[in-house]
Amino acid sequence: MTDQHLHGSHAAQPPPNPDNDRSSNASLGDLLGEVTRDLSTLMRQELELAKAELRESGTRAGKGAGMFGGAAVAGHFVLLFLSLALMWGLAELVGLGWASVIVAVIWGIIAAVLALTGKKEMKSIKGMPQTAETVKEIPPTLKPGEHTP
Repeated sequence: MTDQHLHGSHAAQPPPNPDNDRSSNASLGDLLGEVTRDLSTLMRQELELAKAELRESGTRAGKGAGMFGGAAVAGHFVLLFLSLALMWGLAELVGLGWASVIVAVIWGIIAAVLALTGKKEMKSIKGMPQTAETVKEIPPTLKPGEHTP
């Protein structure tokens, strides 16, 4: 007999595989249980990955906020020293006392403009006026501490 004839019947069948044997012998419940366990493991791994990514993002955001805070402090010092330089420059013309008053008045004007602009922006927020109007519309019977006639 030839070699092909001897091995021909065995060549068409795949070698036995433990996974194939297990899946053919396992019940549907066992297979569903295995899939459920695998999904549970996958979900836990995804959750851990998401937590790690959030921690990294939080760390980066904290560093960025710290940099902005440092920039604000540095900007404050720039304004402080520019104000002092303006004050000393004006002191050559009108005296140190008047120069100080002039610089203080300039900063008072800047503060007033910023406050008015901020107030205008706060009034333009849609939710705040609507909330105030809604509170006014609450019937007196629902307001605690008030007596109804």
